[in-house]
Amino acid sequence: MDLALTDQQCAFRDEVRAFLANSLSPELRRGAALTSGVFAEPDIAREWQAILEARGWLVYHWPEHAGGPGWTQIQRWIFEKECAEAGAPVLPFMGLKLVGPVLYTFGTQAQQDQYLPRLRTGEHIWAQGFSEPGSGSDLASLRTRAVRDGDHYIVSGHKIWTTQAQYADRLFALVRTDIEIKPQQGISFLLIDMTLPGVTVKPIISASGDHELNEVFLDEVRVPVSERVGEEGQGWSIAKFLLENERGGSSFAPLLLADLARLRASTGPLTGELADRAVRLQLEAEALEMTELRTLMEIEQGIAPDPRSLITKLLASEIRQGIEALAIDAFGMAGLQLPARRPFYSADMPAPVGSAQVQIAAARYLNARAWSIFGGTSEIQLTLIAKAALGL
Repeated sequence: MDLALTDQQCAFRDEVRAFLANSLSPELRRGAALTSGVFAEPDIAREWQAILEARGWLVYHWPEHAGGPGWTQIQRWIFEKECAEAGAPVLPFMGLKLVGPVLYTFGTQAQQDQYLPRLRTGEHIWAQGFSEPGSGSDLASLRTRAVRDGDHYIVSGHKIWTTQAQYADRLFALVRTDIEIKPQQGISFLLIDMTLPGVTVKPIISASGDHELNEVFLDEVRVPVSERVGEEGQGWSIAKFLLENERGGSSFAPLLLADLARLRASTGPLTGELADRAVRLQLEAEALEMTELRTLMEIEQGIAPDPRSLITKLLASEIRQGIEALAIDAFGMAGLQLPARRPFYSADMPAPVGSAQVQIAAARYLNARAWSIFGGTSEIQLTLIAKAALGL
């Protein structure tokens, strides 16, 4: 689908394309193509992160006053689309797109000076400590306690589904600092050093064989009060700000369209029902792209986004799962191979049956089932749409 860009926007697009052509090595492209999870492995992510930081484009979505390049919403979209089409690695956004904006919006100057530079260089890898057993979609029911003890909080609890916590050295977490008041008002936002005594990480191996998720146990961890972001009890408001970034901080359609194009190139011409499904997914992804662009243009003009913007995460989840299901069916029996070894691009990965793209299909299919859960379950998204768009 062609979009009428201004001459200035076309020049920017060409600049981005030239940068990607010169900066994305074959190894980075191959690593990204053979990543079965949502984010790139740390070896690839850190290399790509350093390249982007050197160019000044790593935190392209941050405002200029916080160190971003000052791009417009359309420039951000162009950059994401070109990265997707070029096959660039997807960076872990827990630091860059979640806690980073929280820190430059709510953090003290000392917190910003301490964490933002290290976040950008990759010295600090962040994990998100929100979900708990029994407190996922309903975060107000979380039970991890933080009891004040002088200049420290004593934190005890159990976080789950913590993405890439096995690599992280910092955790941003919601904790309960007051049990006597309304649940939402008793929550605070803490930054926790993962090397502190009492922090234990236990892996969760998903059905796809990927190790992206973990449990994090906090056993009387002493966290300085200075590591609290915002005021005590402000955690719920900060979390809502953060979740808006998680659910709408990027456009989904560019990567979906690029992945669908790569799939169709690897399968060759599809026929019959498979061809029909591919065309339908293409049309749905293009419609999603137009919806996302309309929302970006509204934001650019200072207009509050229409309730239609709430559907983007829901539709993106359905399209992503549709693409990976199409891959499994198109590749046939060879698409069912599921090696236990990771990453798929490692030198000692078993030889694939067929191509490397076929070998990764089953893992990507199983991993994609989580799309309708993370970042707000589809059921929660439907409830939000019903309330905001339909007034139900």
